[in-house]
Amino acid sequence: MSYIKGILVASAAFAAIAPAAAKDRVTHNPDATNTETILHAWSWNFPAIAENMKNIADAGFTMVQTSPVQQCYNPEGGSKKLFDEKEGNWYYYYQPTDWKIGNQIMGSRDQMKQMMDSAAKYNVRVIVDVLPNHTAFDVDAVSEDFYNAVGGRDKMYHSQGLNPVQDYNDRYQCTLWGSGALPDVNTENKDFQKYYMEFVNDLLSLGVRGFRYDTAKHIGVHSDPVDTAAGVTENDFWDVATGRKSVKGVKLAVPYDELFVYGEVLQDRNVPEAEYADYFGQTASSYGHVLREMLEKRSAKGMDVINWHHSAAPEYLTTWVESHDTYANAHESAGLTDDQIRTAWVFLTARQNGVPLFFSRPAGSTRQAYWGDNILGARGNDEFMHPEVVAVNKFRQQMDGQKEDIRISDNGQVLLVNRGKKGAAIVNIGEFANALDLPTTLPNGTYKDEVYGHEFKVKNGRLQGILAPERTYILTK
Repeated sequence: MSYIKGILVASAAFAAIAPAAAKDRVTHNPDATNTETILHAWSWNFPAIAENMKNIADAGFTMVQTSPVQQCYNPEGGSKKLFDEKEGNWYYYYQPTDWKIGNQIMGSRDQMKQMMDSAAKYNVRVIVDVLPNHTAFDVDAVSEDFYNAVGGRDKMYHSQGLNPVQDYNDRYQCTLWGSGALPDVNTENKDFQKYYMEFVNDLLSLGVRGFRYDTAKHIGVHSDPVDTAAGVTENDFWDVATGRKSVKGVKLAVPYDELFVYGEVLQDRNVPEAEYADYFGQTASSYGHVLREMLEKRSAKGMDVINWHHSAAPEYLTTWVESHDTYANAHESAGLTDDQIRTAWVFLTARQNGVPLFFSRPAGSTRQAYWGDNILGARGNDEFMHPEVVAVNKFRQQMDGQKEDIRISDNGQVLLVNRGKKGAAIVNIGEFANALDLPTTLPNGTYKDEVYGHEFKVKNGRLQGILAPERTYILTK
């Protein structure tokens, strides 16, 4: 053991010991196939999600992810628009003020219960975005109930938790300082853990069966620095959150294996991905970047779009073409057209592994006006119900057990995902029509695609046809 700035650093020998009951999410099983898909109902409130649950199910999504549901920062008159200097910001609900269900953006606990009833009716699993890593910027906005529950203000934060991170590749700063300058909660405080787990168990009591952990890489694992200055002796938040440990008589209320849980562990240097994989699935952020680069170039030529670019097994990765952060925060992906996003979604979703998440862009949004109608709580645009999206979502379920074989044209504009001898997805990311002539595992014959009825032929192991610009096709045997 060694000490840095009052922080206990675990030895390499200790870090190598996996916690009890760890699940191997690093070794890939080549026979594993994923069938589920997630609709990220970003900034839809509880009534909007409930009213559209049939549409979500009919579109082939098996899970819906909500925005954060806990009490959050609520400036007067500030929760009406997605982004506005006076009338609100989408990121207010990423600033917790208490761990109790209900806020001014998503709605009340009763409204959430109504949404959960709708989800049960249509057999859609609900995932909630949770963010125990930090509180609101305005520490005076945090509720007294919350402060009292954790032992007072001086017990809420890590000893350096009000310092903004300067170097995200420094694990000391990354896990114990304020990410994005948000005050960093002492997630190892037993009173905090108990209070937070009571909130989690309340969600589970309503029927929630999954979680997305925001800023997960900013909550330490066993190999990370330990905040001894705050009285911490062990980084055990994840052991408690995943049900391996109880805290002050409170434990995860359902078996962890019944839940779908993934962490926002954005990839960068020095991130202990394998250690996080002991606890949950992770975001394939680097792969999303590769897909967006492919779309911007309108070609996969010279790019590796088959490798998942992650140390964890692909069957435990949550994948996306874009996320709410790439769209709304840095606008990295906001300039890509809906057609471009859709082509990459079909390629991503047709694949054997990963659990793809479809980000619901704001209703009325354009490539010039990213916020569109700019109404917090409203349903997003219609893209989640586009016939090509629906077709590939259902194709994914039909292809359970079928291995992938990916082929790419010489110009990099045509991508073919063969799934055993049972089906194939064809994607043209080019701005112009393209001829298809690539090897396939489909038997010889004539096929019509699921959406447009367009005809393709297989002869001597090659799939042939003509592809319209920025269009996708789904073939099944």
